[in-house]
Amino acid sequence: MSNVESLTERTMARQNGIVQPLLTDLYQITMAYAYWKSGKVNDVAVFDLFFRNNPFQGEFTIFAGLEECLKFLENFHYSDSDIEYLKQTLPENIEPEFFVYLRNLTCKDVKLSAIEEGSVVFPRVPLLRVEGPLIITQLLETTLLNLVNFASLMATNAARYRMVAGKYVKLLEFGLRRAQGPDGGLSASKYSYIGGFDGTSNVLAGKMFDIPVKGTHAHSFVTSFSTLADLPAAALAHADTRAAVELLPPALAWRARLAAVLDLSPDEASDGEVAAFVSYAVAFPTGFLALVDTYDVKRSGLLNFCAVALALNDCGYRAVGIRIDSGDLAYLSVLARETFGKISKVFNVPWFDKLTIVASNDINEETILSLNEQGHQIDCFGIGTHLVTCQRQPALGCVYKLVEINGQPRIKLSQDVGKVTIPGHKEAYRLFGADGHALIDLLQRSSEPAPEVGQKVLCRHPFQESKRAYVIPSKVEHLYQVYWNDGRICINPKPLSEVRQRVQSSLKTLRQDIKRNLNPTPYKVAVSDDLYNFIHDLWLQNAPIGELS
Repeated sequence: MSNVESLTERTMARQNGIVQPLLTDLYQITMAYAYWKSGKVNDVAVFDLFFRNNPFQGEFTIFAGLEECLKFLENFHYSDSDIEYLKQTLPENIEPEFFVYLRNLTCKDVKLSAIEEGSVVFPRVPLLRVEGPLIITQLLETTLLNLVNFASLMATNAARYRMVAGKYVKLLEFGLRRAQGPDGGLSASKYSYIGGFDGTSNVLAGKMFDIPVKGTHAHSFVTSFSTLADLPAAALAHADTRAAVELLPPALAWRARLAAVLDLSPDEASDGEVAAFVSYAVAFPTGFLALVDTYDVKRSGLLNFCAVALALNDCGYRAVGIRIDSGDLAYLSVLARETFGKISKVFNVPWFDKLTIVASNDINEETILSLNEQGHQIDCFGIGTHLVTCQRQPALGCVYKLVEINGQPRIKLSQDVGKVTIPGHKEAYRLFGADGHALIDLLQRSSEPAPEVGQKVLCRHPFQESKRAYVIPSKVEHLYQVYWNDGRICINPKPLSEVRQRVQSSLKTLRQDIKRNLNPTPYKVAVSDDLYNFIHDLWLQNAPIGELS
């Protein structure tokens, strides 16, 4: 068995069962019948899948979803129940032979070329090039768009959070409860990890995609304890002696000592909260991370946490840290860090000032940028709603356009120049400058020779005649590889961890001004001189000539 086959067998088992040929728009199937009825079964088409504008008012996008596209091609077939459903759904005049044709349809004659998943990509440059029989390539449209659109949007959103948070702050995805249904939740977890997040709260995503799973407790856990009497027993084994130790008495003793040092009143701290923290610490002595804002962070939550953490320390365990889910996150994180530092010095517990501070509470890009300006002391952000729903922009807008049929180019015209397609079978290259950064993406006709290092290339705006420049590349990267051909996967899909690394290495090839949050510099996408003339000649051939009278 080949490596490709063995990997395919392992990865296909994880495919979402919802991703199947009927996950499409009805008009794809009605077009397929009209093509079939017109005798176009043997026509060969080329489709480009691309987007027109970068999301989130930015100037870059991360390409994601390729692995799922390959799984879809691998498993594409209409089942008997699919055929029966279509017979009931389509008009009665559909010829029975068409259903036989559909039943035998596979992607064995399709060829899919793509940019590497996890790469930085830009408007108008096709992410996928799909070649093959017209009917099957048409039937793939909606599903491929569904698999690429949200995946790329989600990965891009996550990558933007990663950049504003900085490389030393951890990011956790907490969005399942706010996601657009279970499939949206799984996709968000998967592609936020690709984009640079460090883990997820989504347990099923952890199992399916081997993503680190993280989590602590909710406010309901704290409020389920009202008094110390709600904790009848709380014993744990000492880490060294294994002797049973009741944790509540030393925690209360520490609370009294800490209150004096921190100039707080132990009477103001919630007994129910300290009982909850003791209960959780006994359950997870090596993973004690407590939510401290149920009542009052300064007067209760921090004091109770530190008391339990020091009691745990006496038993040979180190607490992990706290989570703050409301209030002034910058102020409270600084307060917590100062508190940890003071306790570390006063009680000679060196590791205490390194406790982790996690912040959540409806955080978005702007929140993090503001917190950065305020000098926060947060080690980790838990981000949910704004991340997984892409609230700032809910759709990427990828399209799937016919650019060639039977070797003849096709162009879609529009009064909106932005919607005019770039016709024909094309190749894409990324040209790099002397400083190692990407300068421009260049589309060429596939019949043209590839650009060469050190050789001057005329790069033109596809629709504005005066916008042109010569580029002498120090490096040329051909963007397309063939991932599917002859009915099989040609290049193994990479593990998520490698795709995740690809995102960061690809982003490093861009200048900082292209990636900045405010008023980023647009990255240039150009066409060769030959392709420019080809586009405009075809435009003139297809545009109707008006008549004045």
